[in-house]
Amino acid sequence: MVSAAKMRKAIEAVLRTRSYANLSWETVLNLSRTIKKSEAPHPLLSRRETIKKVGIILITSNRGLCGGFNAAIINKANQSIEKRHHKGERLEVEAEFILMGKKGAGIHRYGHEIVAEFNKQDLTTEITEVMPIAKMVIADFLARKYDKIMVAYTDFVSPAKQLPRIKQILPIDVEAQDRYLGIVGKDTRVGLSEEFVKEKEAKHLKDGGANEYIFEPSPKEVLDEIIPRLIEVQLFQALLESNASEHSARMAAMHQATDAAEVMVEELTLFYNKARQASITAEIAEISAGANALK
Repeated sequence: MVSAAKMRKAIEAVLRTRSYANLSWETVLNLSRTIKKSEAPHPLLSRRETIKKVGIILITSNRGLCGGFNAAIINKANQSIEKRHHKGERLEVEAEFILMGKKGAGIHRYGHEIVAEFNKQDLTTEITEVMPIAKMVIADFLARKYDKIMVAYTDFVSPAKQLPRIKQILPIDVEAQDRYLGIVGKDTRVGLSEEFVKEKEAKHLKDGGANEYIFEPSPKEVLDEIIPRLIEVQLFQALLESNASEHSARMAAMHQATDAAEVMVEELTLFYNKARQASITAEIAEISAGANALK
């Protein structure tokens, strides 16, 4: 019951902000495309020629009792590193982890380094909770400590289905195909699909958005303000998605535990009744044997 109550609150939070998070992401992508190719790209849009170190924000839970929720995202993060950054037996790209959630420490068993850990509330309600980590990764990316920043979280599909996912947030990739949070394929189970986003693009971003934006005072200064805000929104939405997935997984795990406990109670009750009946039968047999002996 507790898990179900928390799950409802987490789902309400994630659905309230999902449209804003995805459409704001699309807006910045279109802003980025309007900048002339001859101009130098914004530092947060500039791709590095060589990827040597990757920073991964790993979002997990603080507690267990949620089935395979934490194991799934930790394994997904590790597999992503091995798949994308291994060449033969040698690891070409070094990966460092920034944790949100105590259970993320399990990534250490795969040999990856943990450089920071941030507190995570059971129910996130304010974007201020992700601002410190957003400022940290932006500063590290601009200082070239990391050549790429990823976020590993669990996408909420439905109370019965959650998908571990890795998303690149820096540099912002205008060509990325997988860019929407909380949208899996053409699924419309929560009222937001790729078709919905594309419909808004066609309506409000005609001709790629080139005629829709007036930059004042300049494109660079506009992007200086809006891109860090976008990173905060994306991290906040990823955290909300993860929270909804966590509480859904915990509710399912507790439901299964309750069912298992009820089955166990029935089995133990039956075992107790059989043992009690056997004891009564033995006592009756002993009384009858004593009575026959007196005769």
